[in-house]
Amino acid sequence: MRKLIFAAALWLAAGAFALPRPKARAFAGQIMDEPCAKQGNHKMGYQMTGTHTPRDCTIACANAGAKIVLYNAAAKTIYLLDNQAKAREFAGQTVEVFGAYNPRTRTIHVEKIAAAR
Repeated sequence: MRKLIFAAALWLAAGAFALPRPKARAFAGQIMDEPCAKQGNHKMGYQMTGTHTPRDCTIACANAGAKIVLYNAAAKTIYLLDNQAKAREFAGQTVEVFGAYNPRTRTIHVEKIAAAR
């Protein structure tokens, strides 16, 4: 019985490593805070934080605890970003984020962020 359980556990572990890994690709959009991304703009954020630029609004909201995300306005899609420190460097900018996307968690594993061309 022990051998059977061990063999089954080994088979399951081997199968987990055989799952295909998501491939990295480029995602375009603006780095902004999640509450403003849900609104599709910074209007309410400007009023609440007393700021006047997308960068300042994003940083103020992040300092208050909001997540920094990538917002694609054309698709009205919000992507969570796993590297908040790197995203903060590009707050308010239109960028390309390179990384693997996990649809289950709606999160991009950030490999690189670059200003949009």
